[in-house]
Amino acid sequence: MDSAIVSVLTISGVIALGAMSPGPSFILVARTAMSSSLKNSLAVAFGMGTGCAFFAFVALLGLQSLLLTVPWLYMSLKVGGGLYLIYLAFKMFFAPKRTLKFESEAVAQRSLSRSFYIGLMTQISNPNTALVFGGIFAAILTQNIAGWMYIVLPGLAFLIDLIWYAIVACLLSAPVPRNYYMRFKIYFDRLGGVVMGLLGLKLIFQK
Repeated sequence: MDSAIVSVLTISGVIALGAMSPGPSFILVARTAMSSSLKNSLAVAFGMGTGCAFFAFVALLGLQSLLLTVPWLYMSLKVGGGLYLIYLAFKMFFAPKRTLKFESEAVAQRSLSRSFYIGLMTQISNPNTALVFGGIFAAILTQNIAGWMYIVLPGLAFLIDLIWYAIVACLLSAPVPRNYYMRFKIYFDRLGGVVMGLLGLKLIFQK
């Protein structure tokens, strides 16, 4: 098998493992799936995939080197991303306590474009993702990157993230997990808010 194909398959496997590890993205998709509509949670997943593709592309262009050589830029992005996660944490923690109704009543949902934007911003709030992609590419790819990889690798990153979070959205938007969430909504929201806030603080203060 061609070495370039092996490299692409290896990178795809690593990206898939990274996507499946718990973090802010998973929390956001899971909560949206259980508290909102399937369409909204899929829009969030689409935003996640777009953010992942963005980081893969800029890592190929050398953002990793830029972030490592310009410390203030890296720190600014880290602090900004951490503050955004903390903002989401506050919104989640202090979410309305009322019980939401589905199907039987019309529920005011945020627009799909808004859900996409929140998913995208959550994904790109962590500049460490660019460093991770840069490290993966540096470890697996040769120094002379083929031109087609600038299209294929971001495309694969998009599809892997989108498919994983779409699966999460479909599973957790089913009646059983959704009804369970509704019974304990305040506890899930506060737990999710605390975890999201801690992840934001970790992003700001980690070295």
